[in-house]
Amino acid sequence: MQPQAAKEPRRKKNSESIQSREPTAPQKEPVHSQPVSSSDDMQVRITDRAYELYAERGYRQGYALDDWLEAEREVLGLECNA
Repeated sequence: MQPQAAKEPRRKKNSESIQSREPTAPQKEPVHSQPVSSSDDMQVRITDRAYELYAERGYRQGYALDDWLEAEREVLGLECNA
């Protein structure tokens, strides 16, 4: 028979000691402060214009592609002429 090692009574850990040992997460940079590429800006402008065309049409369904292509022509045309 092997002698049994004396067991130490378990101590309760208070919540303060657990919280203080947790590493703090690095702060994430907000999305709106990250740089936007020109293609992202172009996409947003086309999206906004396509929605405006949809609104001008009276919010009628079935013309999404037409609105998108027209918006692309307008936005890209403005970019080429600028």
